[in-house]
Amino acid sequence: MNSKKQIAIIGLGYVGLPLAIEFAKKYNVIGFDTNQIRVAELNQLEDRTNEANLNDLKFVLNAEDKSVRLKLSAELSDLKTCTIYIVTVPTPIDHLKRPDLQPLLAASSMLGTVLKRGDIVIYESTVYPGCTEEDCVPVLEKKSGLKYNIDFFCGYSPERINPGDKINTLTKIKKVTSGSTLAIASEVDQLYASVITAGTHLAPSIKVAEASKAIENAQRDVNISFVNELALIFDRMGIDTADVLAAAATKWNFLNYKPGLVGGHCIGVDPYYLAHKSEALGYKPEVILSGRRVNDNMGLFVANKVVKMLAARNKVINGARALILGFAFKENCPDTRNTRVIDIYKELRSFSMEVDVCDPWANVQEVKAEYRIQLIEENQFGQYDVVILAVAHQQFLAFDYDSFRKKGTLIFDTKSFINRDLTDARL
Repeated sequence: MNSKKQIAIIGLGYVGLPLAIEFAKKYNVIGFDTNQIRVAELNQLEDRTNEANLNDLKFVLNAEDKSVRLKLSAELSDLKTCTIYIVTVPTPIDHLKRPDLQPLLAASSMLGTVLKRGDIVIYESTVYPGCTEEDCVPVLEKKSGLKYNIDFFCGYSPERINPGDKINTLTKIKKVTSGSTLAIASEVDQLYASVITAGTHLAPSIKVAEASKAIENAQRDVNISFVNELALIFDRMGIDTADVLAAAATKWNFLNYKPGLVGGHCIGVDPYYLAHKSEALGYKPEVILSGRRVNDNMGLFVANKVVKMLAARNKVINGARALILGFAFKENCPDTRNTRVIDIYKELRSFSMEVDVCDPWANVQEVKAEYRIQLIEENQFGQYDVVILAVAHQQFLAFDYDSFRKKGTLIFDTKSFINRDLTDARL
């Protein structure tokens, strides 16, 4: 593997941008995205995801060695000289919780128009086992007129980006790799090994690599659903879930997962991909889907628990005011994709409550466009009947919860994040 290889990264989001930067330190890279605004922002060293090291981005964009640099583009013609294409587009679910392959198939169709003999297409987007070769390859063949594993080849290396995590970054996480032939698998593995300091694991097939990604997040989802179900049980018993977990965690092999909302583009989505493939093969995955049901209902539980607590205080629910702290799908991260905080918001609104939402990390314009919610800032806070801490952003530790309580405001901490003495209830 040498620096004369020209790599194209398709999609410059949370996964693609860090990958493009790392590869550009050793190779000539085209970072491609159909969103021209995103490309323009990145060329001005503005990254709304907060995932990029801006110093590294500046370095690779302006590298004097033109064989080792990054070019950001929204022009398809810039991809024609590339020999390796790495696809990092989103793989969401639709409103029926079915896999939505439209972005992946659109990227494959586009690449088919520039694909040449000897090229390699590597997919990083999370999919179900078999998707690369059964869904994407036929599109590549149809659009290019080339034959798979004769004229062009494929690989699969599932992304392991953890948004907001500045410790377990791209190069420090071991990378699973695979290829459509033994030779291509070796070449794909060597490519990633050249930038991933944590090393690589070469899977025996593309399908195995796809399955490994699917079960990574399905496993976490099931484990979290277990403690979420415990939280529902212990709530009825009148005992604190955090106290129970702290006691159980004294055993050396106890897995100390925490209850909470499960959203985002991975844990809250990937199990549905695995379940979809399983059901297509005639097996209904009971554990995976039951875990999903529990986790998908946690926002409703929180909202209804709040309503009951307000009613117990003789509060009039119609017109009561609530403040939700946090809207991103996880702490210290601006990513609001598939956030389950929206479930709390919608359920409270269904009781005709007035609901404000504050999130210092989330993009105000994106939240308004996607969810029709106008985020507010701390200086816009009013008088509230309840404050719900939904996301454990570090900034929320400094809020004056005691002043809320002195005014009779109920404090509900879904993350067991702040001092227990400042709360009226925890999840």
